[in-house]
Amino acid sequence: MIYFDHNATAPMLPSARDAWLDAADRFIGNPSSPHRIGSRAEAAINEARQNLAQHLGCDPLDLVWTSGATESNNMVLHHCRQTLDTGTEIWMSAIEHPCVLETAYRYFPKTVRLIPVAKSGAIDLDWLSDHLGRGLPGLVAVMAANNETGVLQPWETILQMCHQAGVPFFCDAVQWLGRLPAKGLGSCDFLSGGAHKFGGPKGVGFLKCPSRGMLTPLLLGGKQEGRRRAGTENVPGIISLSKALDYREEQLARNENQVLTTAKAEFEQTLLSVLPGTEIVGASTERLWNTVSVLMPEADCQQRWVVKLDKLGFAVSTGSACSSGQETPSHVLSAMGYGAKETSRVLRFSSGWETPAEQWQDLLEALKTIQASLAIPPLT
Repeated sequence: MIYFDHNATAPMLPSARDAWLDAADRFIGNPSSPHRIGSRAEAAINEARQNLAQHLGCDPLDLVWTSGATESNNMVLHHCRQTLDTGTEIWMSAIEHPCVLETAYRYFPKTVRLIPVAKSGAIDLDWLSDHLGRGLPGLVAVMAANNETGVLQPWETILQMCHQAGVPFFCDAVQWLGRLPAKGLGSCDFLSGGAHKFGGPKGVGFLKCPSRGMLTPLLLGGKQEGRRRAGTENVPGIISLSKALDYREEQLARNENQVLTTAKAEFEQTLLSVLPGTEIVGASTERLWNTVSVLMPEADCQQRWVVKLDKLGFAVSTGSACSSGQETPSHVLSAMGYGAKETSRVLRFSSGWETPAEQWQDLLEALKTIQASLAIPPLT
């Protein structure tokens, strides 16, 4: 099976797996226990915390280990609900992940304001600048890279705008980390990430918090993570996360993604030339090097393409893995101006670091085979 669904989850790196197994054998104690075995486990996760902080550019004490980005994102909005005055607005991009949007509407049902995006899928900076000049929200939330389209958001510019206005900035960097350099992300007031997107294990992530002030915990019980997140830390998972990010950052430093970037670009160019009625979503703006979101020909629905590709040995997605299978149109594509009929025709292809470049061409041949079976005439 050829796997083109890395934005949903990535296979575990061998080095990350080895680190996990080694940690599971070596650090058997609870990091909160007072004996030496517990102290060794605590020292191991604090070493990983220091390592992650160096990649992000923040203080290690700003980092809280969690079960993943969904928990981290919930923590941010829970904290805001407990600390902001009633009636305070929360601004977030209209293309945030469901775990951000749904949590925001739960805690702030009447005061969530969505920041619009252009047809390209990039946030409307003019809107944000104009509205920051009129009044200040309690939080601005904009993801670093969109999970469905791969469109990169100008998080550095947004961060600067928010800090100039004195507004906390929250960035979900799940799709960015391990694919683009982490440097500078630690400047965000709140930052979330999850290991399984870049070759670490499932079930472990982190939240970067503001250096000043206490984070209101979502999970109550023990005093772990500086009283910010109760529960015994996932020691092997944390160490594996650290090793996986090390590996990806080294690949980025060597520009190893350049070959894969070229392969994706060639796939897009050829696809548009041989399959009529296709459109690359977000083609006019900068996107992740691994992600292609395609509006397929009008002749058939996305689910039929997915099934046929699966039978030919290709695993692809219709969008966010957290919302696939729902009947409602993609909120991301709707925010970009696509109608319901168009959103029902979009497929997402997301490769990984270990995806051979030639597999993009294999995917293209599979699409051409399906095209012929659906009687969609090729361009002449």
